[in-house]
Amino acid sequence: MKLTDKIYIAGHRGMVGGAIKRKLIALGYQNIILRTSGELDLRSQAEVDAFFAEEQPDYVFLAAAKVGGIHANNTYRAEFLYDNLMIASNIIHAAWKYKVTKLMFLGSSCIYPRMAPQPLQESSLLTGPLEQTNEPYAIAKIAGIKLCEAYRDQYGCNFISVMPTNLYGIGDNYHPENSHVLPALIRRFYEARVNKKDTVTVWGSGTPKREFLFADDLADACVFLMQEYNGRELVNIGTGEDLSIRELAEAVKAVTSFEGEIIFDASKPDGTPRKLMDVSKLHQLGWRHRTDLKTGLTLAYSDFVKKQFSVMNAIG
Repeated sequence: MKLTDKIYIAGHRGMVGGAIKRKLIALGYQNIILRTSGELDLRSQAEVDAFFAEEQPDYVFLAAAKVGGIHANNTYRAEFLYDNLMIASNIIHAAWKYKVTKLMFLGSSCIYPRMAPQPLQESSLLTGPLEQTNEPYAIAKIAGIKLCEAYRDQYGCNFISVMPTNLYGIGDNYHPENSHVLPALIRRFYEARVNKKDTVTVWGSGTPKREFLFADDLADACVFLMQEYNGRELVNIGTGEDLSIRELAEAVKAVTSFEGEIIFDASKPDGTPRKLMDVSKLHQLGWRHRTDLKTGLTLAYSDFVKKQFSVMNAIG
């Protein structure tokens, strides 16, 4: 991937796509193609085909997706399945049709069976039932992986798939209902502190364990793998370390300087008991994460607070 190659980032306004964009610009890549969802509906095969015909990108980072936490996944099941199926199908097919040199498809750790052995190995894909709450999203992502494999098998396309663990960082989604667990906690603790509340309620028992990777570390791994990896099998991207939701809540409480009590609502769903990635393959390829959770949380919280002040200034 040369500095002058034409690179298309699908989903550049999302947290992951934005991080990849920052990484490429920092490395000196000069020919990055971007389209907002208002300019290009990735669910439309006609629009995607016309875009690829006009731009003829050399490399594609497929980071666009309809995403959300447990509530959003379980509530908008049809949208999560349809939108993500269409996005993956349209872009991967167009990449083959217009002879893209290499494509990277970004999936999610939820592709693995609910009770798969821990840590999650790439070979565990399709070995058992999925977590029910996010099954539609997972099925769409699995279809994307299999599309990359099928176009490689039939046409020789250099299409690779990577599976990031739970992500957080700059540009995260902090929607009160549709965000993932970590940004949801940041918002909840921030608002509790600002509104001088005595308690913060966290969904679930607090016992499930999760792994978290800073989005800019993911971007670094993606660019590394785009340069160095050409294999058929998907690659896990994570830290190889996890902590309980209770421990995570305590960490967010410390970063946000909230001084009240944390209450766990066990009537709410926990989701998968544990999701830790086996990242031995990634380590063998020569990449490891750099940002520890405390540093990443501090950066993410700072970004969140800046956005709150921006919104207040805009309203004022």
